[in-house]
Amino acid sequence: MFLKLNRLKILIIPILLLGTTSVLSSEKNITYMQILQKPNDLDLNLKYAQQQGKMGNFKQTISTLERLNMLYPDNVEIKLYLLSVLVQVDSPEKANTIIEEMKLRRDLEPEDLETLLEIEEELKDREPSLWNLTADISMGSVFSNNVNSVSKTRTKEESDSVVAFNSAMHDRTLSGSLGLSATRPIGEESNFLINASHSSSEQYSETDDDYQSYGLTLALDTVLGNQSLSPYLMLSKSDYQTDADSFSKMYGFGGFFSVGERNSLSYGYAYSSSKGNHNSMDTTANETNSVGHSFTFGHDFIVTPIISTNLSLGYSDTDARVDAGNDYETYDVGLGLNFAFPWAYIAVSNSISFNDYKKIDSSVTTSKIRSDYTNTFDIMLTKAIGDIFPAIDPNRSLFINLSYEKLYSEANMLNYDYITDSFSLSFSRSVKLN
Repeated sequence: MFLKLNRLKILIIPILLLGTTSVLSSEKNITYMQILQKPNDLDLNLKYAQQQGKMGNFKQTISTLERLNMLYPDNVEIKLYLLSVLVQVDSPEKANTIIEEMKLRRDLEPEDLETLLEIEEELKDREPSLWNLTADISMGSVFSNNVNSVSKTRTKEESDSVVAFNSAMHDRTLSGSLGLSATRPIGEESNFLINASHSSSEQYSETDDDYQSYGLTLALDTVLGNQSLSPYLMLSKSDYQTDADSFSKMYGFGGFFSVGERNSLSYGYAYSSSKGNHNSMDTTANETNSVGHSFTFGHDFIVTPIISTNLSLGYSDTDARVDAGNDYETYDVGLGLNFAFPWAYIAVSNSISFNDYKKIDSSVTTSKIRSDYTNTFDIMLTKAIGDIFPAIDPNRSLFINLSYEKLYSEANMLNYDYITDSFSLSFSRSVKLN
């Protein structure tokens, strides 16, 4: 909801024009890394706040303006700009606090005081909006040259024999998803999230990836000391066309904190439980019913205003109803390189996973326990359609995502010794509903 005060609208425009370059005419995007490099640059930070506001990232806008408000406590224009955003996103507690502080100032111009009183009166008359509603829509396609992970030799081990691996290799998958999110503030530093989602996948040649999926997520974003924490609960159900329906739940937490201006550390834990329907069409589905525990650790480093790196470490342990061939431990190491160019965001990553299975799977071989590792290379490009066609996407809320992935799997069994690569193209958009 936007303010209907002409006085405030007139005041906001000069703020955006501070410095030698107008925000409204700037063609380059300001990245968060640039802000970290120059946290006291008033012109740069105001441009970033306005840019994030146009994209709907009001949390970033508010945090930037609050920091500037602390750095420049006598700047009335910054306070008015911050007030306009707080009123727009229905944050009356913070807005009223700023209004009361400004009313105590002796150097306040009469027209500024009049504006504050008008805003205060509007806040009293307005029904508070406890929830913010958004819809996330995406659609895309994946093209794979080895959809069934056929081995390099096109053979596999089966009951202690080597047989032909005749599954199809090439295929493509179409997918689409819709998510509805509701968030509401809890106090000054916490937000509660409810997200319901539905996705559909259709495989062109075979039917392994033909399914409908439904999900529900409950999460809390909060701050404890210098730690940002996010506990969550996720429930999902997948209806497969040619397989048993599956159900899963996951709960855990993630957190991160900054170390200086260039480093941040993240961590997380998750517990998961998955189950498959045991029915007349698939009498072995429940053999893979499992519970799992996973631990993650990450480090992000800002190299330059454009380049950043991230290192990730992970460990997970999975225990299934039928142990043979289903119980395993995984160790993950990943390294990413990110480029926040003004014209696009590019992420390049390479990860290695080591999988150690606990028991022999006699349906494959009785002479050895499966052990393998995978090396996955991935490159992704994200671009706002509005940068190319402003008339179609003036608010830069529609994004195109291109990615390429190549996976090498090396194993002590023929079945899991393969190479596959895939291309994906997708479009995504987030729409505010209230």
